[in-house]
Amino acid sequence: MNIHEYQAKAIFSRFRVPVLGSHLVRSGDNIEQFCESLDAQDWVAKAQVHAGGRGKAGGVVRAKSKKALASAINAMLDARLVTKQTDAAGLPVHAVLVEESVQIRRELYLALLVDRECGQVAIVASAEGGVDIEQVARQTPDRIITQWVHPGAGLQPSQVRTLAYALALGKDQVRQLQDILFALFELFVSCDCSLVEINPLIVNGEGRLIALDAKINVDDNALYRQQDIAGLHDATQGNRDEEEARELGLNYIKLGGSVGCIVNGAGLAMATMDLVKHHGGEPANFLDVGGATTQDRVAEAFKLVVRDTHVKAVLVNIFGGIVRCDLTAQGILDALQAISLQVPVIVLLQGTRAAEGRQLLENRHAHLRLANTLTEAAQLAIRHASA
Repeated sequence: MNIHEYQAKAIFSRFRVPVLGSHLVRSGDNIEQFCESLDAQDWVAKAQVHAGGRGKAGGVVRAKSKKALASAINAMLDARLVTKQTDAAGLPVHAVLVEESVQIRRELYLALLVDRECGQVAIVASAEGGVDIEQVARQTPDRIITQWVHPGAGLQPSQVRTLAYALALGKDQVRQLQDILFALFELFVSCDCSLVEINPLIVNGEGRLIALDAKINVDDNALYRQQDIAGLHDATQGNRDEEEARELGLNYIKLGGSVGCIVNGAGLAMATMDLVKHHGGEPANFLDVGGATTQDRVAEAFKLVVRDTHVKAVLVNIFGGIVRCDLTAQGILDALQAISLQVPVIVLLQGTRAAEGRQLLENRHAHLRLANTLTEAAQLAIRHASA
């Protein structure tokens, strides 16, 4: 789960990571009155959306007067911000973070993330902060420094010194970096994070390290024990269908293809999508109905997928281990009664009570096709989607 910058900075403050003083302005606030109440003249207004690249898209504006600040805030609020990380519709702006402008001597990059390959937390740093870190990694990989923290040993001072040396920090800044990294590591573990990122981590005019931006992603599977953070979720920042799927307990991600996929189990879903791609098709979505698939859940998943106007065929791939294929089949029939199906549906049922499930679906709808293998199912779905 992603949260807004202002929410991430509140968590930073709780863990003693230095951030700038700020104010949050929301839709419906008296903007002119707020701006008049400020002491300083030079401020930065930052649109709060779940996307990077805000600066290049007009989502970060420096204002050198109260009038200019009010104008910038009014232009952002209730507008939609389109960045390189959003689709063409952009994301709605319901809040603006206002921070006093600060002198920037240097911009660095710092992030903590889970390295699943080695089962450790990776600390990634670069002296090239404030820019597209992916571009830096691609064009000048030698400017990316990584240290891996063993879960049994924890973060070591020697690792901090290695990072500080690579970032060419002064003696006082090394101590500051150590305090920040130990605080971030504590935050990362305590809050079940999958990513904590500061871009940029600045050196201000007085030589102090300050988190000018903040990004936190929390593992969805740990939200049951992170209730405070779970309550920060902003449903307006997600795709409508993805948010609905979330509420239904479905793992759904919208993609750009024409073959809708309904599968039980994340691994099987990935394999199904890979096979669709292998045979020349494009998946319209990732949808894992989960290992505890029920009749109602299948029906809701089905309705969700066919709602997408880009879907020209649906591929249902269910492997019945704990799941009963006859209940899955009944869920498909329930969905067909609730919608007006206009696209072909190819169904592959294997495992527990698969024969009974196939019998339920046999000749029940003009658009239903039964397949015997996954390759056959994928090829049929692609053929119908291309027709």
